Amino acid sequence: MWSALGTVLRLISWLSSLLLTVIALQFVLEQFPWTRDVAENIFAYVGRPLSVLATGAVDAIPNLVFLLVLALVTRLVLRLLAFVADGLQRQTFTLRGFDPEWAWPTYRIARTVVLIFAVVVAYPFIPGSSTEAFKGVSLFVGVLVSLGSTSVIGNLLSGYTMIYRRAFRLGDRVNIDGVVGEVVEIRVTVTHLRTPKNEEVIFPNSLIMNSKVTNYSALARQHGLILHTNVGIGYEVPWRQVEALLIAAASATPGVRQDPPPFVLQRRLGDFAIDYEVNVYVSDATAMPQTYDRLHRNILDQFNEHGVQIMTPAYESDPEAAKVVPKSQWYSPPAAAPGIPIGAPRVPAARARFSLAASGQAARQRQRRLARGRATWRSWEGGGSPAPWRRSPARPPGTARSS
Repeated sequence: MWSALGTVLRLISWLSSLLLTVIALQFVLEQFPWTRDVAENIFAYVGRPLSVLATGAVDAIPNLVFLLVLALVTRLVLRLLAFVADGLQRQTFTLRGFDPEWAWPTYRIARTVVLIFAVVVAYPFIPGSSTEAFKGVSLFVGVLVSLGSTSVIGNLLSGYTMIYRRAFRLGDRVNIDGVVGEVVEIRVTVTHLRTPKNEEVIFPNSLIMNSKVTNYSALARQHGLILHTNVGIGYEVPWRQVEALLIAAASATPGVRQDPPPFVLQRRLGDFAIDYEVNVYVSDATAMPQTYDRLHRNILDQFNEHGVQIMTPAYESDPEAAKVVPKSQWYSPPAAAPGIPIGAPRVPAARARFSLAASGQAARQRQRRLARGRATWRSWEGGGSPAPWRRSPARPPGTARSS
C-alpha cells in the first residue's frame, strides 16, 4: 500500500515539474518576437503526445484486463504444476514408470510450454502489436535468438535426453571422455564432476552425448563393482600358494565384500612370470582409490611375509637372494608401527626383535638366573666359598698374596 502511494506521489511530482518547466519556457520564449509563435503553441506541442497516450491507454483498457486475467491463470497453472512436481519428487504420490528424479526436469519443460502458449495467446492483445514497427522488431529479435542459441538449444536437448536416459545420477562415480570423477551437479546445459584430486571438471551435455560414459556406481549398489589388480609371479612358486596369498590379502582389505568372495584368474603365462589377476567386489564405487591402495598394501605384506618375490617387468636372471622385505624391516624409520606415532623414540631393531620374538624365552632365562643366584647365596650362607664381593683382587700367575 505504501509503495503504491509513493508511486502516485512521484508521478504527481513529475507532472508538476513538467508543467512548471513548460510555463517557464513559454514565458522566456514570449520575450522575443521571433519565438512568440513557438510560445503560443508550446502547450499544443506538449499536450498532443500526452493526449494520444491517454487516449491509447483508455482504448487499451479491455486488452490490459485480458492480459491481467491471462497472467493470473498462467500463474495458477504454473503453481499447480510445481505442486505436482514436488509431490512426485518427494514420492507423496507416484506414477507408474515415472522416476522421482524426472519430476523437476519435467516441470521445467511443462513450464516452458505453458509460457510459450501464454505469449502466443497474449500477443494480439499487446498494445501496438499490430503496427509494422512492432512486427519488424519482433522479427529482428527472433533472427538474433535463432542464430545465437544453436549450441545452447543443443545442450538443452542433450541435457534433458541424459536425464530421461538415466545415464548417471548425483553421487555416481563415472568416467566421461577419460576423466574419472563423482557427479556433483547435473544442469540442463552442463554437468559437473569432482575428480579424486578435488578438481571440478565441467562437461557440456552435448559433448557427453557424443562420448563414452562408464558408470561405476550403477551396478555397485546391488551386485557390487569388481576391482582387479595384476601381479607377476615366477614359475618356481606354486600357483596354489599364490592364489591363497592373493585371496588372503583381498579378504583382509576393508571395504571388500566377502559375498561374493574374491577370486583369482591366471591371465597370461608370460616368458618369465605368470600374470595373476585378483578380483574383489565392492559396494562403494566412490572409494575406489582407497580400496586399491589398501589392497596393494596387503598384497605386499602377504608376499613379503611368506618370502614370495613379485617379479619386476624387466627380467634377466634369478638374483642370489629373493627380492622381498623381511617382516622385521616393515616399519623401518621413519615408518611407525600401528599405535606408535611417527617421530616417537624407538627401541633399537635388535632389542625390538628380541622382545617380540623371544620375550617368553627371555623371561624363562631370567627365572633360571634368579634360581641359580638364590642357590649360590645359600651355599655362601652354609660356609662354602666366600661371596664374590669378599674375595681379594685377582693376582697374576706366580705372584704371592700380600700379608
